[in-house]
Amino acid sequence: MTEPISTTNYEPPMRVALEAAEAAAEGGDVPVGAVLLDDSLEVVAVDRNRREQLRDPTAHAEMLVLSTRSREIGDWRLTGHTLVVTLEPCPMCAGAAVWARLDRIVYGASDPKAGAAWSLYNIPQDRRLNHRIELVEGVLVDVCSRLLERFFADKR
Repeated sequence: MTEPISTTNYEPPMRVALEAAEAAAEGGDVPVGAVLLDDSLEVVAVDRNRREQLRDPTAHAEMLVLSTRSREIGDWRLTGHTLVVTLEPCPMCAGAAVWARLDRIVYGASDPKAGAAWSLYNIPQDRRLNHRIELVEGVLVDVCSRLLERFFADKR
């Protein structure tokens, strides 16, 4: 596993994830964007929530970047990769990150209603599972939170 970098160094990929999240909102979906970094911390996949577009309950940004990268390298194991996402992953996405053997998850806003990386559960670090993931929370949290708040305020 690579050495963790300073939290501020995750800001550039988080900004890429935020651009993807904005595109999700424009498409009528919850504004969540995700970026996958390889072991040299280069962006290797970017996507956004596409549940509405694809009519697929599993089309979360995190799931899409994991699938894209796995197909690209021809392996479901993504050891050495870091997931950067604007919102704390849900149980499905946190579980997929564990099964993919990611090294790290970096997220912006916490999700007190569905978060599975500290808020409600801690699936990525559950000792009962066969793999554990380093967690980094709160990167550009204010920007990530405002995007979500604005989206849901407009829906009301």
